[in-house]
Amino acid sequence: MPVGTAFHERTFPLCYSLNYREWSGYYTVSVYETHHEHEYNAIRNAAAMIDISPLYKYLVAGKDATRLVNRVIARDINKVAVGQVIYCCWCDEEGKVIDDGTISRLDENRYRWTAADPSLRWFRQNALGMDVDIEDISEKTAALALQGPTSGRLLKSLAEADIANLKYFRFTRGKIAGIPVDISRTGYTGDLGYEIWAPWNDAVKVWDALMQAGRQFDIHAAGMLALDIARIEAGLILIEVDYISSKKALIPEQKYSPSEIGLGKLVHLHKDHFIGKKALEQEQRRGAPRQLVGLEVDWNEVERLHDRIGLVPQTPSTASRVAVPVYAGKRQVGRATSTTWSPLLKKMIALASIGTEHSQPGTRLDMEFTIEAVRHTVPVSVTKLPFFNPPRKTATPVA
Repeated sequence: MPVGTAFHERTFPLCYSLNYREWSGYYTVSVYETHHEHEYNAIRNAAAMIDISPLYKYLVAGKDATRLVNRVIARDINKVAVGQVIYCCWCDEEGKVIDDGTISRLDENRYRWTAADPSLRWFRQNALGMDVDIEDISEKTAALALQGPTSGRLLKSLAEADIANLKYFRFTRGKIAGIPVDISRTGYTGDLGYEIWAPWNDAVKVWDALMQAGRQFDIHAAGMLALDIARIEAGLILIEVDYISSKKALIPEQKYSPSEIGLGKLVHLHKDHFIGKKALEQEQRRGAPRQLVGLEVDWNEVERLHDRIGLVPQTPSTASRVAVPVYAGKRQVGRATSTTWSPLLKKMIALASIGTEHSQPGTRLDMEFTIEAVRHTVPVSVTKLPFFNPPRKTATPVA
């Protein structure tokens, strides 16, 4: 049975919809109101606070901590400075992705590692014979994502930390309401945003201070439905939706290399041995068979299909995580894995896994589209990711 996070006593009174989901054994709000419109608008136009405490969090420290991290991930950790955060993936020996997450370099040989799935056993297996300690701090460290255009000004007005000069994918230490926190310039919305890491037992004090100071910045608590739309607009993948962990895959087709899910740039083949390196070198020589792409749906054709049967098309209110086939002519060449109507772009968009030969931007394909339980196809155009990438996301200082 799920339990509440460190912020549950604050999020529960705000959740008028009582619409929850389970995330890693915790109650997580899907939507606070009956519709997620205000929550999404807060992400894109103001400030949104999202409880991300259910992330798995590990503290890796010791003489061989850097050596372990470099053995497991595909990126070169030696290029990462203290105070820097990286997004990375880690693979099995076949070069197939197990999981993806972030690593913050807290000190020369001390790291905070986040993951979507439990990873403690995998890390410890690969740490055998090393002088390193791996601690699961998931229940000791609470986490908030503060996202949106006014999030920087809000934090600057409240936090005892150097927010004005905090660069993209860097972190700083400071205090909020007297509570020691780490603040990273990271997020899962593709917008200006921060993630705040606080001691579990003092997390409510941080929440209260942010909500109090955030009133003048139009802050809203936001749930998973709004976050799902934002991350698709930002071209950000979700495990078990846009790809399947190689640990859970049942057949080879369900396993993905980093290049097949848009993470090829996160693979540094020049570095010392890491798990999956040999297989990824072979893939580089022959090329990846699939690519992660964006799709833009021809909405005029959607309207025509509805008109033929006497219906008015409705823009989907929530993102879909149900995979649907994508065709070139009558041959299936991939599948759309995450689909949503973008309120900002006024388009229906999707993340898709497409055969490499059909993955060039501008390629016209067809995607399955169901109306009244009847399957149709609608034209789609392949486009580069992300769909939305505002300059404020990476600007320093924040405008």
